[in-house]
Amino acid sequence: MSRSRRIGATFVAAFRAFLRRRTAVFFTFFFPVLLILIFGALVGTRPTGGGLFARDPAYYLPGYLGVVVVFTPLSRVGSTIARHRDGNRFEKLATTPLRRWEWLLAHTLVNVVLIGLAALLLFALVLVVTGAAVVVGPALLSLVPLVVLGVALFCGLGSILGRIASSQDGVIAASNSVALPVWMLSETFVPPSMLPAWFRPVTAFSPLTYFSRGVRTAAGGGDPTGSLAVLAVLAALFFLVGAVAVPNTE
Repeated sequence: MSRSRRIGATFVAAFRAFLRRRTAVFFTFFFPVLLILIFGALVGTRPTGGGLFARDPAYYLPGYLGVVVVFTPLSRVGSTIARHRDGNRFEKLATTPLRRWEWLLAHTLVNVVLIGLAALLLFALVLVVTGAAVVVGPALLSLVPLVVLGVALFCGLGSILGRIASSQDGVIAASNSVALPVWMLSETFVPPSMLPAWFRPVTAFSPLTYFSRGVRTAAGGGDPTGSLAVLAVLAALFFLVGAVAVPNTE
């Protein structure tokens, strides 16, 4: 079997497994919609006032997209590795020509497709519900590679968490412990100006910060090349480490 067929077969199997898990589908597509309806429609923003939502609605676009870019890959890839390990699946995979990086690539592609669809839905919903204004132009197309790179990065991190955690419950706990602070403190919902001065430089160490900056720049019609370049390097690094973290056998 050729490499493309191996990856394709693994992709189809992983895609079907995702659709069979209704909880995963709910949190990928419907949970972020609830956040937009709550914060975008019910709470709203106060551009002339103070508080957490004191910026224009478009400022919070990276935060809404970041829900699926961060949470879904971390939990899905990590829990899949833990589940495969518990079922001795990796021992069976070790007898096949499928390599670890091919396995992770197939699962990453599944997440790219599903999260890409979810991000498109969220983007349209943010515009309709919150009235966020974006500049329609070539720069807006940069959202596609930003989402792809973000998903690949957190799939790699999810693989690392899946290798470290001892069970599926441990993966979920670790994923949430990592995802929540990263999502909130990476220039998404909380502007750097609201953070303590000593903590602001710390946000530069979060990969999601460069996703946020890139999305915000692209939505404003600017050139997000710098953020894309940093995110690409980090995505490649995390994917390589994540591929090594995929178990051979247990």
